[in-house]
Amino acid sequence: MTQKMTLIGAGRMGSALAGGWLKAGFAGAINIVDPHASETVQAWADRSDVRLNPETATADMLVIAVKPQVFGDLAPSIAARVGPQTQVLSVMAGVSLATLEAKLGTARVARAMPNTPGLVGKGVTILCTKPETTPETIASLKNLLAPLGAVEGPIGEDLLPAATAVSGCGPAYGFLLAEVMAAAGAAHGLDPALAMRLARKTVEGAGALMEASEEDAATLRQNVTSPNGVTQAALEVLMSDAAMPSVFRDAIAAAIARDNALSRETE
Repeated sequence: MTQKMTLIGAGRMGSALAGGWLKAGFAGAINIVDPHASETVQAWADRSDVRLNPETATADMLVIAVKPQVFGDLAPSIAARVGPQTQVLSVMAGVSLATLEAKLGTARVARAMPNTPGLVGKGVTILCTKPETTPETIASLKNLLAPLGAVEGPIGEDLLPAATAVSGCGPAYGFLLAEVMAAAGAAHGLDPALAMRLARKTVEGAGALMEASEEDAATLRQNVTSPNGVTQAALEVLMSDAAMPSVFRDAIAAAIARDNALSRETE
């Protein structure tokens, strides 16, 4: 069965999804609505791979990938594309299922929170659906998100802010780790460019090793920590109560608080 797909917003995440659908040979028409489409999206349209900014029509599947701050202004035009059988999937942070229902006039709504490694197919996406969502619909939604990488869930909406704080925001934590490692190396005499290369490749390699290994993160950490060695000396600082464990608890709590506040702002 073919579907009529409409993607609202083709920024980095939206275009990553659309590119994945095209590579997978999506069996249906892909409509993209974005008045400021990138050269890549325009090239798809020029080849007739997608239809760019077509006239308003009802979609079978409607994916919303715009910034949450502009959703309120766009909601009436988006709602015009929603019919009785349209399934809506939002990848906007902080816009609740209740807000989607109210502004789009449909109960067939779901949310997903991808992260930026999805741009290279190495991401993880959290799926959030209503309790009454059918297994068939859940399977269809997971299939749509698969081009970005792993898909977890569905989970309840009450847990989505915490999941977002871990995986949605998480890539920034990894990038920050490379950044501060390099800065620390430079502070101790390394050439800054060399320090960044060392830090970047080390973070990349650690992630690749974790992906390839069946051991958990704690075991992998222990495997590279020799008793009374230099790694242990560093970890005694990083793992002290006032360091990474406490800082990350506070950081996750701050992200959750902001997500909840954004939900209130977009109601």
